[in-house]
Formats: sequence, C-alpha cells, structure tokens
Amino acid sequence: MPATTNQLVTKTRKFAVPAGIAAAAVLASAFAVHSNNVHASAVSAAPLDDQSVSALTAMDRAMEALAARVTPAIVNVAVTSRGEEQHVQMQGIDPQDLPPGFAQFFGIPFGGNGRGGHRMAPEQQPLQHGIGSGVIISPDGYIITNNHVVDGATQIKVTLHDRRVMNAKVVGVDKLTDLAVIKVDAHDLPAMSWGDSTKLEPGQTVLAFGSPFGYFQFSVTRGIVSAVNRQNPYSDDARKLGGYIQTDAAINPGNSGGALVNSHGELVGINTFIISDSGSFAGAGFAIPAQVAKATADQIIQTGGVHHGYLGISMNDVTPENAHFFNLTEATGAIVAQVSPNSPASRAGLQNGDVIQQLNGKKMINGSDLQLAIAGTTPGTRVQLGILRNGHPQTLDLTVGEYNAKDKVASNDSDDNGSPSQQGKLGLAMSDITPDIRQQLNLPDNIKGAAIASVRPGSPAEDAGLQPGDVIVQVNRKNVDSAKQAVDTVHTIPSGQDVLLARLVARRHKLPRSPSGPGLTRTRTRQ
Repeated sequence: MPATTNQLVTKTRKFAVPAGIAAAAVLASAFAVHSNNVHASAVSAAPLDDQSVSALTAMDRAMEALAARVTPAIVNVAVTSRGEEQHVQMQGIDPQDLPPGFAQFFGIPFGGNGRGGHRMAPEQQPLQHGIGSGVIISPDGYIITNNHVVDGATQIKVTLHDRRVMNAKVVGVDKLTDLAVIKVDAHDLPAMSWGDSTKLEPGQTVLAFGSPFGYFQFSVTRGIVSAVNRQNPYSDDARKLGGYIQTDAAINPGNSGGALVNSHGELVGINTFIISDSGSFAGAGFAIPAQVAKATADQIIQTGGVHHGYLGISMNDVTPENAHFFNLTEATGAIVAQVSPNSPASRAGLQNGDVIQQLNGKKMINGSDLQLAIAGTTPGTRVQLGILRNGHPQTLDLTVGEYNAKDKVASNDSDDNGSPSQQGKLGLAMSDITPDIRQQLNLPDNIKGAAIASVRPGSPAEDAGLQPGDVIVQVNRKNVDSAKQAVDTVHTIPSGQDVLLARLVARRHKLPRSPSGPGLTRTRTRQ
C-alpha cells in the first residue's frame, strides 16, 4: 500500500477511535434505559412462515422451473472475423536504404527500385472476436441469432449448455430483420418452442436469456413487457421492420441473439438491441417478435434466403395531432408520404396523402403494422388496400413486389431567391435541392422539395423536432418543389395555426435513435 494511503488510514483510525468510544458510551446508556423494548423487538422479528410468503415462494419456484427448462436451449456464439484492411504510408523512404528483405514490409515489391514518394502498403487484416447468443430451434442443430452477431464471420464456435463447444456454419441471413440461422452438426438437442408474440400485452412477465458482456454465459433476467409494436429506430434504412417488443428485462452487449420468453417458457422474441447513452442496459431493451423471427427462420432453413414483400412507399403514422388534416375521426392508419416511381404502389395508383386503413380487410393500426404485414407477404401476391383519399374511402388492388436492398423508396424563411434567412414564422432556413445537396443527402432523383439548412433555437421548428438535413416535400398536404414554393405556402397560413409538414429524414444517427425515415411533423406558426 502506498505510504500516502497508510498515512490516511492511520489518521483516520486515530480520529475514529475516540468518536467510536463516545458513541459506544451514548449507546450503552440508551440500551440501559430501553433494554426491555429492544429485547422485545428482537424476539418479534422472527422469520415469516411459509403461509405468509406462499405467493412469493410459489413465484420463485415457477421462475426456477422456467429457467431450468429454457436454459438448455440457449447457446453462446463466439465469432472470429477479419477487420478492415489497414495501410501503412511511406513518406520519402528510399528502398535502397532499407536492409535486405525489409522492403516487403513497407509495401515495396521485390525488385522495386523506386525512390522516395508516397506508398500505401496493405497490411494483413487483423482478426476480430465477438460474442453473442443464440437459441436452438430444432433438435438437429438449427440455431437462430442476430445477423450482426455473425456478419463477416470466418469462424463460428457455439458453446452448448452442457459445455460442449462445436463449430457452426451460416445457413442464411436476412439483413432487413437482422436475423440469421446457423447450424451445428448435432442431434437430439433441446429446442425451444415458438410462442405467439401477437398475444403479448404490456405488463406481462418475460425473461431474457443470453451471455451478457460475453463472459456470463447462460444468464437469465426477469422483467415485464414495457410496450409492443415499437417502430423501427434505425435512420440508415427506413424500410427496416419495426414491431419490436420493448422490455425492462436486462439486456446487455452479448445478449444479442438470445431468447425473450413468456411465462410458459415459449420463445416470443429475439433480443437484438438496446437504447442507452452509456452502451449498457438502461431499462430499454428490444426484441424482434416471434411472428417475424419464425417466418424468417423457416424461409432461411427451407431456401437459404428470405423474400420480403414490397410496396414502394414511405409512410408515417396517423396521430391525434394530424388526424384532422386527413378528415379522420380515429387516429389509426398509415399515411403515404412518398411513392416510388415504377413501384407496385405507383402502378396501383397510390398517391401522397392517401391514408391506408386496411389490408385485405384487416385494420392497420399504424405504419409499423402495415410494414410488418407487407414484409411477411409472399412477393407476387394480390392484396387489397382500403384507403381514404381526401376524406373518401376507396379500394385499390395491388400486386406485392419483392424487396430489394437496392430499391429506393421513396425554410419557410427563405427570401424570394430561395437563399436562407432566419426571419420567418417557423424558424427555418431552407434551400433548393441542388445536385450537391442531393448527393450529400443521398436523395433519389425523383425527390423534390426544400432542404432544411438551419433551425433557429427556440423556434416552433425546433420544438417540432425538425433538423438540418431534413427535406420538406409537402406543406399542409401540398407538394412543394422548391424552397420558394415552401415559403410561399407557409406564408399563406395565418399566424398561430398548425402547419403539417411532410419531411424526409436523410441524415444518419447513432442510437439512441428516434423513429426516422419519411415523416410528418406538425408545428405552429408564430407572429
């Protein structure tokens, strides 16, 4: 122990002893006066009998039985992959000044006689190691996990509950749902039964299984379903599916790909991400619902891949705040924000501002509900959409296309020349979408509107969550093709009245994220 520490401890003890003696004297006198009461309290603090805690002990036994049943089907997934290629730069090194045989380590080919200059020499890609979790879903060795757990893997080793370590191979992956199926060469393995995630309700007990932080294999945590049908939080691709189960059962790095189970021990979700400022669990974990995971796993096992349905629209939810703009009495449905050209939606006649309320007669609660339903529909299937257009119900027949990752979905303060200004009703500076801006925001050629250049602090726009990089495509359900047109439209709206802005969110964020992609924002003009 350092000398300074010894001194601190010594000094502390010197000061602590007298205080302790004084305290002991005071307490002794107190005990002398109230000795009977103290003795009586000690006697009354006996352990509770079994009948008094029967409900708690019954719950403990139930959880113990549940964990014992589920844990054998949980595996630890250890992945080895190659990192990104690195380079070493040579600046002004003369190859002739290097010892024989050393030139190759600087990226100089054998026999090279160049002098000076700058050279970039590729180094061997470093090995990277990752840990995740998985769930055995069939006795013959099929295991479901997250795609991000096995992405880029050169070697996968699975540790079973009985401590056997086995090599695994990738059967197939689906980046859209972030799911993957791997397989080990084994038989008679303990497999989990699928549950019905559509029957989950907030408040129900759930358990999360996995390997938090990679070290604590076969861990279990308990919590409740915090919410269901949570939307897609990723802004890099608005077409990624939502419908997530939110839980407060602790999920940490290493739990990815593990099981979320209900009180019957059935697999109702695959743990996949958390939202946290620290990178560790902060009370909000998310799992892919079993209805998505099972359908994806079945397709991968049968065909080695997944074929998702596709409409070719970007959409947003109907909310109590925007419902009256669409003459809706109930805040349910999905609002079409953008229709991609030459897509199934455009061929069926869907338009911006249409509200999709039903799919094959089934009510659609929100955009996430519709997205899940379409993604699970086999491409080429004929479906019927019940929509509301300008307050009038219509029915459209549509043939679902096949999702392809390469497919593209789809200030009010500017002056007369469209240049940014900060003196308007909403507190926005907007600019036309120039070729440079289109490239920076990665916007398809068919997208028209006004790009937000800046947002004034404390303005209605900031209060509504608008940010630089958003693209305004409609104002009060009217298409806008330029910054000037957007400004002119806003100026026609009386001060103090709500404004509905349809926007595309083209920027990228890191978690914690809010649902992004195309959206509708309601704000209020100011004098």
